[in-house]
Amino acid sequence: MRTIIQENQRGLLFKNGKFTEYLMPGKHSKFGSGLRAVIVPTGGEFKPADYDLDIFMRNETLAKEVETVDVADETLALHFVNGKYAGALTSGKYAFFKIHDRHTFQVVDIKTPEVANDVPKYLFAYIPKNLYTKVEVAEYQKARLYFDGKFVRLLEPGTYYFWNNGVKIAVGLVDTRSLQMDITGQEMMTLDKVALRINFVCNYKITDYVKIHTEIEDYEQQLHILLQLALREYVGKYRLDEILENKEQLSDAMLKRLKEKETEYFVAFSDAGVKDIILPGEIRNIMNTVLIAEKRAQANVITRREEVASTRSLLNTAKLMDENQTLYKLKELEFLEKICENVGSISVSGGTDLLSQLTQLLKGA
Repeated sequence: MRTIIQENQRGLLFKNGKFTEYLMPGKHSKFGSGLRAVIVPTGGEFKPADYDLDIFMRNETLAKEVETVDVADETLALHFVNGKYAGALTSGKYAFFKIHDRHTFQVVDIKTPEVANDVPKYLFAYIPKNLYTKVEVAEYQKARLYFDGKFVRLLEPGTYYFWNNGVKIAVGLVDTRSLQMDITGQEMMTLDKVALRINFVCNYKITDYVKIHTEIEDYEQQLHILLQLALREYVGKYRLDEILENKEQLSDAMLKRLKEKETEYFVAFSDAGVKDIILPGEIRNIMNTVLIAEKRAQANVITRREEVASTRSLLNTAKLMDENQTLYKLKELEFLEKICENVGSISVSGGTDLLSQLTQLLKGA
């Protein structure tokens, strides 16, 4: 058997399927039956197929040219070539040629899902995604972390990584911002048996991000029911007119009622208010009629008040003119000026006073 081994290669000589010699670069001639040479490149992992690695490690020359690492169960080896990340090795035994490159390994314990602080986070952009779980918590969120259904801790905003080691990892995100709850078109009966539809809104923040999910089933639905019942209780105590006249009182009473329930529901209510009160069609028509009548009555009062004021003003003017002849003459001249604006020429003769003559002129006009 003749074979040539290049500088970047090594040879494995087998006789009748048994490893017998490690061949260095050069030309090799071997005599005998059942010989077979397997050429392997020296630029990466030494991984002969169908053979156990320990068989080849018995050869002292081969053992000196490779770097081996034995990765135990529940551990992970981060492989670096010349200081650069090259891959993640799961449990098993590995060998890499160190003829041209320097191989180093960082063994990581993955018995617990928590990733240790000494593992650089940038590596997770290259580590296979099936080996870890990534959790991202936004600035306005917190996250409940569970291992196998058991609560572990609350995660602050940030990016987290957990090893996939058989433990079931679950995360529940919770919004830390001010939240809004709306009651839309809720129909309820007043004390005087009028059916109203009310649109109500309240703002709240979660105060205990764990208990609100572990001790309350569907907390949003529970809060919705709480608002509905509180509204029905309040509206049922008052007549329609009282509710319409005191919308702010309704909002204040509801907020006070909700604050009494804060500890029980693990929230803090900051504001509550009535957006709309929708009346039945018949009631709305009646109220519109009443409103029109009220506005007409107010208009009549204003008209009469202005008429009285105008009459009083005329009376005061007449008294002043009667007491002061100069003022009387000025009014005559003022009256004459207004007539002249609409009359081309006026002839005045003696015998009567000016006002009488003007009056006669107007009657003849």
